[in-house]
Amino acid sequence: MNAVPARKRSRDGQATREKIFKEALHLFARKGFDATSIKDIATAVGVADAALYRHFASKDEIASAIFTFHYSNLARSVTALAEHSENFGVALRQLVTLLCELFDDSPDVFAFILLNQHDHLRFIRDEDNVVSEIVAIMQRAIARKEISIDKPELAASLALGVAIQPAVFCLYGRLQRPLGQYRDEIETAVAAALGLRVK
Repeated sequence: MNAVPARKRSRDGQATREKIFKEALHLFARKGFDATSIKDIATAVGVADAALYRHFASKDEIASAIFTFHYSNLARSVTALAEHSENFGVALRQLVTLLCELFDDSPDVFAFILLNQHDHLRFIRDEDNVVSEIVAIMQRAIARKEISIDKPELAASLALGVAIQPAVFCLYGRLQRPLGQYRDEIETAVAAALGLRVK
């Protein structure tokens, strides 16, 4: 039997790795990390359990790779919108829009990195931390006296709580999708929670 060319092996390996990412993300988002087994992932990918270990050493390593990739991307998006917003009101609208679009376009990503984040934040560097970036936005808003809440960590927790809970209701069918249809109401509620000062 002829050996498989190295280039083809590499291409097939990359395709399998991407499928592992996709199927594991879906399972982690829907079932939770603890309730998902290596066998579950292998079955979804369509390979033997042992084949997964040619790509990842463990379920933890799979979760780390997926979480780090998506969470870091979101952190960079939050940083970029903050850097290009002239005031907190604009930054708030862009942040709520970003979260709504992430939920509507990639609900598994949203559920895994924002609703299950406490299990996986140990994988994240400080500079790629979504919460740290939102705290920084709040610090600037406080320094410019744009909001009445004067504690940045509290302000960030209020903003995230108000913005994320409607997504949870959408996931469980208590609110109709898409989440983006509630963007204005979510923005108004976050602004009220933070005591946004309209100039």
